[in-house]
Amino acid sequence: MERTGLSLLQGIQLWESAMEDAHDDVTAYFAWEEVLCRRVGQGHPPVVHLWRHPDAFVVGLRDRRLPQAETAMQRIRSGGTSVCVRPSGGAAVPLNPGVLNVSLIIPNPPGRLDIHEDFRLMVDLISRSLAPWSEAARAGEIAGAFCPGDYDVSIEGRKFCGIAQRRQAKALIVSAFIIVEGSGDALADQVRGFYDEASAGGAEGYPDVRSGTMASLQELAGVSSVRAYQASLFRLLQEEAGARLLLQEPSVPIDEVQVMTEKLRLRYDV
Repeated sequence: MERTGLSLLQGIQLWESAMEDAHDDVTAYFAWEEVLCRRVGQGHPPVVHLWRHPDAFVVGLRDRRLPQAETAMQRIRSGGTSVCVRPSGGAAVPLNPGVLNVSLIIPNPPGRLDIHEDFRLMVDLISRSLAPWSEAARAGEIAGAFCPGDYDVSIEGRKFCGIAQRRQAKALIVSAFIIVEGSGDALADQVRGFYDEASAGGAEGYPDVRSGTMASLQELAGVSSVRAYQASLFRLLQEEAGARLLLQEPSVPIDEVQVMTEKLRLRYDV
């Protein structure tokens, strides 16, 4: 029988990276996933990676081309925030302890070209993990939200989750940021400030971020904490896909991660 939905993740492993110091380089998280994605393409079991950062600002590839992007990024860095340009799609996203990042690192079988299937898989995972609190999550672009896309996930018109992809030859990463705790409007203000500066007054080429379009799951559905949401996510993956929680980090050589971190900085960053 052909596997569909979350059963496609059968046997997936769960790994949560510890939240490090506020000055920890956020680029390293993306580098770690790049290296692990190569390993998955070589036969390593698929992994769900969960991570948070105390204070970071992640910029999209298109954002980096704005006329004053470098100046805006340096200003944010000067306040002690870790800043990087991510290799996947999407646009600017601020990170704090209330924002959970979830990445599905899975094989990319030959001939499988439907990228929308992978977005839908993540939407299904996020929506169903909210069942203890709400069944109102919907997918579709939310005008005025930051990091806009066809697979924004929202409740009653306010976005709490954005999804992006990074594809390699034999494996891929489907990543989501999920605003669980705190104020969605406060995060939107940060992103709007970045674009105001980075665009140098230009009228095109960046999202028009507006108040009232973003919210946390705490605000929308009464989710008490990141830990409470994670517990629901874990249960769903264990029940539907036989997922196994890892007690130690997947075997990813630290020297490869360090090399990849530097490559990503040189290729995309300031």
